[in-house]
Amino acid sequence: MLDKLRGKLGGVSLQIGRGAARVMPSPTAWTVVGALFSILAAAFFATGGSHAELEGGLFVLVSGAFDVFDGAVARATGRVSKRGSFLDSTLDRVGETSIYLGILIGNYTTPIIVFLALSCSLLVSYSRAKADSLSINLAGVGIGERSERLVVLIVASILGLISYGVLLIAALAIVTFATRVIRVTAALKPGAPVGAPT
Repeated sequence: MLDKLRGKLGGVSLQIGRGAARVMPSPTAWTVVGALFSILAAAFFATGGSHAELEGGLFVLVSGAFDVFDGAVARATGRVSKRGSFLDSTLDRVGETSIYLGILIGNYTTPIIVFLALSCSLLVSYSRAKADSLSINLAGVGIGERSERLVVLIVASILGLISYGVLLIAALAIVTFATRVIRVTAALKPGAPVGAPT
């Protein structure tokens, strides 16, 4: 849902990209710094301190902002590339995995809930990547894409309700993954060659 909204705000995104490019013109630099903030968020979550949820949530917020800026800078400077897209997606997964590892170490909720939130989140991303390789567009399909999951995590962390946030993320990811599997299997004709299984 948020990705659809971002698409409608293309003009605003372009202006943001131009402004951000004056600060740091390399989209890859924005991507890398964003990933580093995700790792810092994980470190704060892992401490389990009295303000760890708030601090971790704020660092996730900053990381999310950098994730918006890198794409905006790439478009504004004409540096959109397959290399950048690969690095962006890969480092997003690194950051996401780090954050849930920090939450697990911080012992905010049960390990099974953290496992479900992380594994199903990764499955949501994988299903879209695989569908793209089959020429099926899943952008905006489902209610728990990465943007929505980040918003839930940020708000829950800042409010000190991270255990409920992780549970909600797990539920959203499960529903989104199931929705995408149904959408792709319905779009593909039975028996049609779609390449070697992975």
